[in-house]
Amino acid sequence: MSRYNAKATEAKWQKVWQETEVFKTDVSSDKPKYYVLEMFPYPSGRVHMGHVRNYTMGDVVARFRKARGYEVLHPMGWDAFGMPAENAAMERKTHPADWTYDNIANMRDQLKQVGLAVDWSREIATCDPEYYGQEQRIFLEFLKAGLIYRRESWVNWDPVDNTVLANEQVIDGCGWRSGAKVERRKLSQWFLRITDFAEDLLEGLKDLDRWPDKVRLMQENWIGRSEGLKIDFSITDSYDILTVYTTRPDTLYGASFCAIAADHPLAQKLAEDNPELAAFCEECREMGTTEEAIEKAEKKGFNTGLTVDHPLDPNWKLPVFVANFVLMDYGTGAVFACPAHDQRDLDFARKYDLPVRVVVVPDGEDAATFSVENEAYTGPGKIANSDFMTGMTTDAALAAILDRAEEDGWGERTVNYRLRDWGVSRQRYWGTPIPIIHCDDCGVVPVPVDQLPVKLPEDVSFEKPGNPLDHHPEWKHVNCPSCGKPARRETDTMDTFVDSSWYFLRFCSPNHDEPFEKDVVNDWLPVNQYIGGIEHAILHLLYSRFFTRALNKIGMTNFKEPFEGLFTQGMVNHVTYKDSDGQWVFPELVRTREDGTMFRGDSGLEVTEGRVEKMSKSKKNVVDPDDIIDQYGADTARWFMLSDSPPERDLLWTESGIEGAWRFNQRVYRLVTGNAHRLADELGAAIPSEISDSALALRKATHKTIKGVTSDIENLHFNKAVARLYEFANAISADLEGPGTEEVLREALETLVLMVAPMMPHLAEELWRELGYDTLVARTKWPAFDEALTVDNTVKMAVQVNGKVRDTIEVAKDLDKDAIEALAKASEKVQKFLEDKTIRKVIVVPGRIVNIVVG
Repeated sequence: MSRYNAKATEAKWQKVWQETEVFKTDVSSDKPKYYVLEMFPYPSGRVHMGHVRNYTMGDVVARFRKARGYEVLHPMGWDAFGMPAENAAMERKTHPADWTYDNIANMRDQLKQVGLAVDWSREIATCDPEYYGQEQRIFLEFLKAGLIYRRESWVNWDPVDNTVLANEQVIDGCGWRSGAKVERRKLSQWFLRITDFAEDLLEGLKDLDRWPDKVRLMQENWIGRSEGLKIDFSITDSYDILTVYTTRPDTLYGASFCAIAADHPLAQKLAEDNPELAAFCEECREMGTTEEAIEKAEKKGFNTGLTVDHPLDPNWKLPVFVANFVLMDYGTGAVFACPAHDQRDLDFARKYDLPVRVVVVPDGEDAATFSVENEAYTGPGKIANSDFMTGMTTDAALAAILDRAEEDGWGERTVNYRLRDWGVSRQRYWGTPIPIIHCDDCGVVPVPVDQLPVKLPEDVSFEKPGNPLDHHPEWKHVNCPSCGKPARRETDTMDTFVDSSWYFLRFCSPNHDEPFEKDVVNDWLPVNQYIGGIEHAILHLLYSRFFTRALNKIGMTNFKEPFEGLFTQGMVNHVTYKDSDGQWVFPELVRTREDGTMFRGDSGLEVTEGRVEKMSKSKKNVVDPDDIIDQYGADTARWFMLSDSPPERDLLWTESGIEGAWRFNQRVYRLVTGNAHRLADELGAAIPSEISDSALALRKATHKTIKGVTSDIENLHFNKAVARLYEFANAISADLEGPGTEEVLREALETLVLMVAPMMPHLAEELWRELGYDTLVARTKWPAFDEALTVDNTVKMAVQVNGKVRDTIEVAKDLDKDAIEALAKASEKVQKFLEDKTIRKVIVVPGRIVNIVVG
């Protein structure tokens, strides 16, 4: 029997799909609509196995929904702006555009080899002027609506990438791309008012029931809603006020000091005449800005010499410190410290020998003897040493102090959010130019819409450090659109996360002369199924949710959530290898001797196996998709990506796994081609009314498989669908004879081909022709199942004697208890345990068990 030739067959069917435009979306179709989208890739130059897994999952959904009668939108694009292109331009002495578009062309070819059911006519790249010009238009609409503003602010500065980073882009105090330690600088920046939507973003999470709980929790924590109290502390011997925000006003009697951020206006004012304080503030700005960095850093402070009056006792004075663990970005940039019940406060108090007053005592502890040494008590309990609150629970005390503060006028109930407005200015070339002109007479002037897009200049130099747009000799010089006098373009470009915050809308009408057609996006959005990595849980997904709300607020859309369903796939992992020189080794270079030891095929050096880790170029534990497709075919790679692990979990890439997938690929081919001579000639032949037992068994397996695989794909349980198809192949391979054989076997094989089609589409198209069809599987309806054939008429029941299982019997579902009892007693295996025994009782639980009690 001939072997399936994947290489030739896959190229053939990809050409047919392209020529017939089978995956082209008709946005005006009256079919039910289904929008499936995977997060679009950055054009780094090569597709990796993570891409293959991600896009295969989306492709299965797209093909399945199309077969189920939906008009499917499944597009592809490129998240093409960003620092890597600029870095590559400097390293390779090329232009970022050349590098980017070359990479796009290469990756497009690679993805097409995977056989994706993509409407390539909708392809977009965020670096295309046609795309970013529409982004500039959205910017101007937001500006007009007051959703964008400019102000001078302290920013996170990446000294390697020479650009500003949003808080979300600072990971462990370092730039998310460069890994460089982030610094603090003060710059004029453009901001999007994401904080205006904080409560709505938080509330909206409750309705996203098709999102992973983990992602919703991560967003909830990032938005960081807290209910607390703003307290006005009077600065001693002054009319000035220091306002702090706290979520624990119930611990106010445990206050030991107040602390302010280095960027707080009071700290800045005091630093003007105090060089030591100025130096300390500068030191604070050089440390990491994230909560993790602050937690890890040594707690340091500078005593300002000021004190504030305790609001509940004007004779109680609290010293005021500038502290490196207080950030201006949170609350008011000032806190009161209760060392006994906050670890950072306690570390600080011990360092500077400040009082530690216990005001919360755990249940069961005595307030007179309970103390805090080096670990703060942060749990619930009873309030102690706190005047009118003493003896209350922490919850009761919180309610009481909130009432007292507002009654006496020194505090105000306040809702606070951790979320900050989104600074989108970036000091780099390869990004969307901000469509603003600065005029000495007119101030900030928006670029007129008819002058969009503001295109990037092509003749740029990367020889000087910093932003090439800022030192371009001509581009930034322009006449003011308002007064006509010489003016300057804004030289900052937008954060690339702006590009990815609305691309899913552009796919609906990629050639429209506005950002998108409102009626079309309202028909197609929100995206029914979005697929991508958990690493985008905060940045991309939160920004996209905000952007969609902002567009809704200004009337450009009728919906507020961009993604109805979200699925976060696991990573692709591989064993790592090192040679005796300590160098990482590519898996394809590893050879194994008969004794099991390993060596490098190129140098002969001994090789040792390391940990299983995410595939990465740095550790060389990568497998090239081109090599796999060339050797095994795209369908085999797709099948393996779906088979070995639940899709939300990491997948371990193994040679045995890919070879097993290839063997099944070949087996399906042989099942169809090897049985072609046994099939009924009539396509879709009716099943006779009288069929053999073996034919009935196969029919039942067929319809159970349709039902099971349909449910599995709908619920994204791809590995379960794969397992069912393995079982189904076994059922088809079983002996089949008697009446109905030809018709039932045809039904089973046609079902097998249609069931594997979303996973192995090229093979399915080839076998569909083998079965006699001249139509495309890609245009063929998903098979229906007969519910009656999915229900078994018999059940298996365990038969026990004195509680021990001695046999199992198969009985009709509706058989009465007496008949079941008779069958159980008649079992030869059971009878030998009944010999010379008296049956005292028989317990029958229909459908489950028979227990015969003897004595």
